[in-house]
Amino acid sequence: MATTLNRPASHAEPIAPTPALRAALAIAVIAAATLAGAWFFQLVLGIVPCPLCLEQRYAYYLAVPLAALVATAAARGAPRAVLVGGMLLLALAALGNAGLGAYHAGVEWGWWQGPTDCTGPVGNLGSAGSLLERLNTVKVIRCDEVQWRFLGLSLAGYNVLISLLMAAIALWGIERTARRA
Repeated sequence: MATTLNRPASHAEPIAPTPALRAALAIAVIAAATLAGAWFFQLVLGIVPCPLCLEQRYAYYLAVPLAALVATAAARGAPRAVLVGGMLLLALAALGNAGLGAYHAGVEWGWWQGPTDCTGPVGNLGSAGSLLERLNTVKVIRCDEVQWRFLGLSLAGYNVLISLLMAAIALWGIERTARRA
């Protein structure tokens, strides 16, 4: 009499990591590490972000949960179209952020004019009575002044490189997932 042993669920065979899972996990880790670095520069080193710096964080705030969602979907065997769609959104967000970072770096290098709210002369300080109060409470962080550089690149320049890396990883995940049988 043959007996079969049923393994408990805890001893199930591990799922082989798919390209979508690998790409999504890599993007989630890179985006989370980049946000941690930005907050470290701000809270520990005292480098206050300008308005363009803050806008560049939005793509990372999107990428962390979206990449985690795509990774979870990949681990659970979601349809290929769902995985490719999620990776495409990650790629588009990263490419858009690379464009915003390149724009910001160009503003810092003086190649073009930046937004009027964070470059050029400060205007409209209000009435003379509130001028001193405003000057004591408001510190304008200019988008066209670099607060930190390493190897010739500002944080905006590094954002371009990191965003392009994330886009490349997402495109790799799309390509590999789309051709998987």
